[in-house]
Amino acid sequence: MRLEPRLSIIQGLLFTYCTENSQDLAREAFITSKNVNNEHELKELFEKLTKPEFLRYKNDERRWHINTLQHFLATEESFESVFYLFDTHFTDKISDKRKFMKVLLESLLSYEAEANFSDSK
Repeated sequence: MRLEPRLSIIQGLLFTYCTENSQDLAREAFITSKNVNNEHELKELFEKLTKPEFLRYKNDERRWHINTLQHFLATEESFESVFYLFDTHFTDKISDKRKFMKVLLESLLSYEAEANFSDSK
């Protein structure tokens, strides 16, 4: 089954960072301690908070997220709609949403490769 790229699924993946998801003070403190405009710190956020969620998805759902990011990064998409009316715990405003999504894609590809390697054992 081939799932069509949809930006709305990316917002779901990023719900961990949303102020509506405020049940864990330690997680919120970790999020606010990172500069989302620093690639290294952003990768640390994704590693700790996005990776476990992403790896719980079924294989086709993981591919859907990856394919969606690849599809929209290949266009002139600004990703404004992903963050529109989406309040986050980030201390800093995301200065370059395309760069943010590129780092997210790189991270998801890494997690997917890791999952596939574990599955092949």
